[in-house]
Amino acid sequence: MLGTTYAVMMGFMLYAVWGNFETAKANADAEASSLVNMVRSSRGLATAPREQILKLAGDYVSVILTKEWPAMGRGELSPASSSLVRQLWTTLTTLDVQTRREQIVLEQTLTELARMAEYRRLRQLQVDAYLPGILWFVLTIGAIITIMSACLFGTSDFRMHLIQVVMLALMISSILIAIGDINRPFQGAVCVTQDGFVHASKALSEVL
Repeated sequence: MLGTTYAVMMGFMLYAVWGNFETAKANADAEASSLVNMVRSSRGLATAPREQILKLAGDYVSVILTKEWPAMGRGELSPASSSLVRQLWTTLTTLDVQTRREQIVLEQTLTELARMAEYRRLRQLQVDAYLPGILWFVLTIGAIITIMSACLFGTSDFRMHLIQVVMLALMISSILIAIGDINRPFQGAVCVTQDGFVHASKALSEVL
């Protein structure tokens, strides 16, 4: 009963942190995709604002790759791209369109910018996403109780019993290590990569 209860609990925790990891990855990729879509949507605007948007988008990707992502790897939030987002909003919201076609293009571009800003906000929130301390306490206590209960089983072959307990301890430890590593999506050995923004950088260079 103890083993089954703890196994269900560990499985739920692992599922929860993996789901959070996948969500963080999807949000980061969606942010990069929305940025590229915004630039592509702006092609129907006048030359000056279109070039300004393209420049700001390129600077945004560069700042994400060189400043914000390393900061997230340290568990920190960098405001480096905040001014670029504000400049993008200012450029689009103060733009004076002359035709119905430009109005439609502007609305689509603003929609993509709003999506990018939303995904950016979610990415920043997920930097600090982690399992509460009380859940780690439950996992740790559960591991200790489960391993101790396995030690209490009597067996005629002490060596085999020792091997079974060690294997159980290794399995529980490996799962706890996996939960701890995936727990913070942008840190550790298994983390959300910059691939989305790397592809975005290549896509923007093709726009040029």
